[in-house]
Amino acid sequence: MQVTETLKDGLKRGYTITVTAAELEAKVNEKLAEAQPQIEMKGFRKGKVPMPLLKKQFGERLMGESMQETIDGAMSSHFEETGDRPAMQPQVKMTSEDWKPGDDVTVEMTYEALPEIPETDLKAIKLEKLVVEPADAEITEALEKLAATAQTYTDRRKGSKAKEGDQVIIDFVGKLGDEPFEGGSAEDYPLVLGSDSFIPGFEDQLVGAKAEDEVTVTVTFPENYGAENLKGKEATFDVTVKAVKAPKSAEIDDDLAKQFGAEDLEALKGQVAERLKAEFSGAARAVMKRALLDALDEAVSFEVPPSLLEAEAGQIAHQLYHEEHPDDHGHDHGAIEPTEEHLKLAERRVRLGLLLAEIGRKAEVSVSDNEMTQAVLAQARQFPGQERQFFEYVRQNQALQQQIRAPLFEDKVVDYVFELADVTEKPVSKDELQAAVEKLEEE
Repeated sequence: MQVTETLKDGLKRGYTITVTAAELEAKVNEKLAEAQPQIEMKGFRKGKVPMPLLKKQFGERLMGESMQETIDGAMSSHFEETGDRPAMQPQVKMTSEDWKPGDDVTVEMTYEALPEIPETDLKAIKLEKLVVEPADAEITEALEKLAATAQTYTDRRKGSKAKEGDQVIIDFVGKLGDEPFEGGSAEDYPLVLGSDSFIPGFEDQLVGAKAEDEVTVTVTFPENYGAENLKGKEATFDVTVKAVKAPKSAEIDDDLAKQFGAEDLEALKGQVAERLKAEFSGAARAVMKRALLDALDEAVSFEVPPSLLEAEAGQIAHQLYHEEHPDDHGHDHGAIEPTEEHLKLAERRVRLGLLLAEIGRKAEVSVSDNEMTQAVLAQARQFPGQERQFFEYVRQNQALQQQIRAPLFEDKVVDYVFELADVTEKPVSKDELQAAVEKLEEE
């Protein structure tokens, strides 16, 4: 077997691998000799089938296996000897389309090698960690929001007109023309005006209504409405307003605390403070991660594989196109050519991705099975009732597994670098942290 270099241009590599007919023949004979003791055939005792007959019966299939195994072995040996790591799956093709048994086999292998990534002094990286301690006012604000979610509704004074945010108790009958339609009627229905829980325009026509009023509401069902017989149809609703109620937030006291599983108000305040700390910590981590990536981007420079750059730029261009054209949900918009800005961003992303991967490889960072399971569980919750099917889909889809694993791995590598870097804590206010987060979103 012979491996000959045919291309070395930047990160691009090309080789021809030649396997002689004699090598293939020896490989086939070796396989037949291993299998012969277990083979039975009519007219022969087990293990006594002649080799020529075995070769006639199984030789063609074993020749294909031998070719594949030999070429795979040659590729593995090549990567071990050269230390090359392909950026993507190498392209391999036979050069002789008219190959026949007895001929040598020659294949061409091309790939882009991952670049040599320079060592980085992670301990020399200086970072600021923004620290926010929840203020009493912020805890109170959070408690008020909790109280608002636990609000009740109390009857307004007799004769009061319903306002947006009020709850009206109504009976209604929906009609197409003069005929009531199925599912269009209810009694004692509590409807919060402005909640947009009914057909567009329905709630607006009840603003200003009073208890005991009878109102005829006219609406047009959306074209994408779920019921086929109602799509795009105009309908009327005979509505009787039975009560108008004003929203009333719950009192911030021990009773509110117990509604949210806390023993008393002080315990609830402690829970709220911890939740706010976690939120602030998550935001501060995002800010520090961006600072780390900026520092690494400035500290390390190396050539990136063109294929990875092209793929990432294309993905960025495609994503930004759909963000700018939210009504275009298909993918028949034709090719989207990446701009210089897309290519610049893609180069940064690919370089940092390769650098973090190399740091993680050398530090033996890994994602455990339990961490993967928890991540899949989190995504499965987005599909209520179909969690089992989602798990099975992930199990059978290697590409999706990698999509889930990649951000977990990156976060673990980032945490590893945080531990080594020179990190200084900087106390800031909530507003200062918010400003730092907003700056990230602008960039």
